[in-house]
Amino acid sequence: MSSFWLTGPLVVFLIVVAPLWLVLHYRSKRKTEGGLSDEDFQRLQSLSEKAESMQQRVDTLERILDSETPNWRQRYE
Repeated sequence: MSSFWLTGPLVVFLIVVAPLWLVLHYRSKRKTEGGLSDEDFQRLQSLSEKAESMQQRVDTLERILDSETPNWRQRYE
């Protein structure tokens, strides 16, 4: 009789709770490792485009400074 009190809840746990627990655990793991959300991806694209635009501006300014003041780099490096 005393073994029933121990094995009964153990069997219920192993048949019902443990599989449900494992399924929910790995489902949540898969969601968190899914990568960037669409909003994050759009924000990353926007920042990348802004960085490229800023790089083009810096290159243009450096070309202008090179033509107007050829030795400007030596003063600031």
